[in-house]
Amino acid sequence: MKLKPVLFIYICFSLIACSQNDSEIENIQTENPASTEAMYFPPSGSDVWETKSLSSLGWHQDKVQDLLNYLQSKNSKSFIILQNGRIVMENYFSGHTSTLPWYWASAGKTLTSTVTGIAEQEGFININNKVSAYIGTGWTSAPLTKENLITCKNLLNMTSGLDDSLGDNVSPANLQYKADAGTRWAYHNVYVKLQDVVAATTGQTWNQYFNTKLRDKIGMTGSWIQNGDNSVYWSNTRSMARFGLLALNNGNWNGNQIINSAYFQSATNTSQNINLAYGYLWWLNGKSSYHLPQTQFQFNGKLIPSAPDDMFCALGKNDQKIYVVPGKKLVIIRMGDAADNVNLALSDFDDVLWQKINAVIN
Repeated sequence: MKLKPVLFIYICFSLIACSQNDSEIENIQTENPASTEAMYFPPSGSDVWETKSLSSLGWHQDKVQDLLNYLQSKNSKSFIILQNGRIVMENYFSGHTSTLPWYWASAGKTLTSTVTGIAEQEGFININNKVSAYIGTGWTSAPLTKENLITCKNLLNMTSGLDDSLGDNVSPANLQYKADAGTRWAYHNVYVKLQDVVAATTGQTWNQYFNTKLRDKIGMTGSWIQNGDNSVYWSNTRSMARFGLLALNNGNWNGNQIINSAYFQSATNTSQNINLAYGYLWWLNGKSSYHLPQTQFQFNGKLIPSAPDDMFCALGKNDQKIYVVPGKKLVIIRMGDAADNVNLALSDFDDVLWQKINAVIN
């Protein structure tokens, strides 16, 4: 039987198309496996935490020892890398262990930021309202008209306008007017007044509300300990990693939205026009300039040049670190003594550490 020319051409094209489609489908299946790895969340009340090998990620095992040597030489106590929630590296130094607590220092500011957002989503506060609406007037020694300019958001983004040169004491006598709220960025311990706001509006102590609304829901351990003028959070390293994992997931923990994502997005993006590298008590990388504690000088360039631009981080005194990198699904924790000199947040250690991390992961 002879095929008509038109029918013959149609069959040929159909066969070619089917062959191409089969080939394309095969390539797609090879390049993008159907079973995409889900984000992992460790269970509460358990030491179980899934791990992942460096080789499975294509990371450089031969660069790991240089990273570990650097961490140890810089007085580190612990170091963890999570990728997509799973532990890729977990190391302890100088007798520190996975169960021993260590202080977060100012990295714990981000805990206050998060719980403030929880109180807002539950209707107890509005961060745009003045602080004195919740804890009464006279909480500073500023003139009343100036005190009433200070909102909860000003405490979150460090633009209270209060004098930052007077130390960490937050009694009214020590909270003195320097500039109108919103016009000056200065790293100041006055942010802890947010804890008073939360306690006053919820009818619970700060510790009670923090524990039930954040700590216990993500399986953290630890507690707030008073140290002079500061209330400092202490926990083991894995608890800090749990909080970093919550941050990586925009406030979601294994399907439970602990803090609404809109607030968390605001918290981890530029919050005012003075220090572009600061959100709501979170530090931000990849901006064109930044300010540092105890100075009004503007530094040009990125906060940590060798780190990814999309990274946001919690930085605490003596190099307590939570680095969160959404684009790479990374959470990186470092706890320990000061790498070099005593510092309040950023140090030269951050940039060199990231050079060592990059050698491993890139």
